Amino acid sequence: MIVDSALYRAGVREQTDCSPHDYAALRRGVKGEGDFVWLGLYQPSQYELEEVAEAFGLHPLAVEDALTAHQRPKLERYDGAMFLVVKTLWYVDADDAVETGEVAFFIGPDYVITVRHGRGSRLAPARELLETSDEHLLTEGSYSAVHAVVDYIVDGYVDVANDLTKDVDEVETSVFSDERTHDSARIYRLRRELAEVRRAVMPLREPVRRFANGEGGIDPDLRPYFRDILDHLSSIVESIENLETLLSSAFEAHLAQLSLQQNDDMRKISAGAAMIVVPTLIAGIYGMNFTHMPELDWRFGYPFALLLMGGVITGMWIFFRRSGWF
Repeated sequence: MIVDSALYRAGVREQTDCSPHDYAALRRGVKGEGDFVWLGLYQPSQYELEEVAEAFGLHPLAVEDALTAHQRPKLERYDGAMFLVVKTLWYVDADDAVETGEVAFFIGPDYVITVRHGRGSRLAPARELLETSDEHLLTEGSYSAVHAVVDYIVDGYVDVANDLTKDVDEVETSVFSDERTHDSARIYRLRRELAEVRRAVMPLREPVRRFANGEGGIDPDLRPYFRDILDHLSSIVESIENLETLLSSAFEAHLAQLSLQQNDDMRKISAGAAMIVVPTLIAGIYGMNFTHMPELDWRFGYPFALLLMGGVITGMWIFFRRSGWF
């Protein structure tokens, strides 16, 4: 469905008399350099997207990619127009899960069409920020809208990276705590989610670099803004690599902790078994009932045997306690 459609003339959003579906009338409103139409679609049907494609002359291969989604971030040129795919990310802290969406851009000299998929990929804040705070960029044409949306999405990457950093810190604290923990499953989940972020961020650097170098006829005044996005992407990549290293170290430390805990358990089991063996030996000797045995006819033989067992157990307990086995 169409979420929003607008005509920007001389950096200002114009009120139009045509309906959002009257694409021809919208394009006729583009008269000067820097004027463009911004059309926003959310999970459109095949009919809706084909209708847009016919009005704007979009390449069928790009239309197919935008309709099916599940594309890796990329930048393609089709007949003088550009097709960009960007992943959107948001973090579900309760599940330690990174959820993904997708935004496809059709970029021409007088239009930009965004086709988004996924629940967490709203672009209205980016449009509002561009229209209110960065309206001077709107005079640069359709690529100003591309910059606004990509910058907003990359800011979402930063938020996801920060949330993952907090969870990795929690894992590190848990691994090195004195309590028995089961962190291996959470470490695996976080490493899987870091891989998800990497798949979204790493391929996007090349398209943004091409924009920063002026591909597509981007105005020189707009190129530094794409270089700023590229810096943010590089910073996120470094953060992800650091987090992956920390998780690998935490997993190794967790395995070492498990080994130490098992050794400690075995010491306690061995000490307990030794404390049982000696009294069992004494009881076994005095329970053989031979006729000629010391203390068999002794009046205090039974209490003596019990005291001997108790004394041996107490002595061994003190010894093992001082040795750190208990």
